[in-house]
Amino acid sequence: MMEWAERVSTELSLQQVVRNKRSIKKMHADESSDLLICLKERLEFYPLGKTEPFFFHPNSAAYRTKRPLEEDPLVVVSNLKPGDSFLDCTLGLASDSLVASQRVGKGGHVIGCESHPILAYVVKQGLKQYSGMPHLIDAMKRIEVVSCDAVSFLKKLESNSIDVIYMDPMFTEEITEATNFTAIKGLANQGQLTAQWVAEAKRVARKSIVLKAHFSSQDFERFGFVRRVRPNTKFHYGVIILAQENN
Repeated sequence: MMEWAERVSTELSLQQVVRNKRSIKKMHADESSDLLICLKERLEFYPLGKTEPFFFHPNSAAYRTKRPLEEDPLVVVSNLKPGDSFLDCTLGLASDSLVASQRVGKGGHVIGCESHPILAYVVKQGLKQYSGMPHLIDAMKRIEVVSCDAVSFLKKLESNSIDVIYMDPMFTEEITEATNFTAIKGLANQGQLTAQWVAEAKRVARKSIVLKAHFSSQDFERFGFVRRVRPNTKFHYGVIILAQENN
């Protein structure tokens, strides 16, 4: 654990301190900073003032990938196929990227963007180390994590270079049941969809662009996405089809 802490400290240019059995609350008071705790099995991130950690776990991908992938709503709306490339502009806990990685397989390529460097690092390490879901291990290791905001990363890519681009901005309307990001509320990128973001996605995508948003969001109509209504759910998908393919 100490060796791991040393490596993390070096890679992120963070000060390393010994915990000495202090509580998170006490460490926040002593250090006056966010905390990244190296445990035996995972990294835990505690923003200053928060006592609930952010850490990697497969989240909804755990059960979504045990169902027929060709029936997953994201796979259906995007027409994602084995061997495709997939860019997740809003990585989060990588649940959607995991589903995509499982779907595209070894011949595909999945990239996830996370603008917060610590969150990106925690998820990247978790994807490498998590072993609680054996059927997801290969899919986790295939995901490339990029610490960058989505628009800046899209600008670096060549035109027509990614099959499917996916965007799931933080909902303007809060969903009270969504507790996964409680620990980092206020830290996660609150940027909403913009015309520039959509324009860059249209330039880079080959097949489709998919938006996930709250059912009451007007972003679908505002930016030209065809809304796919999902009855009795708090969010919908929308899609811009750029190329039709034969099934």
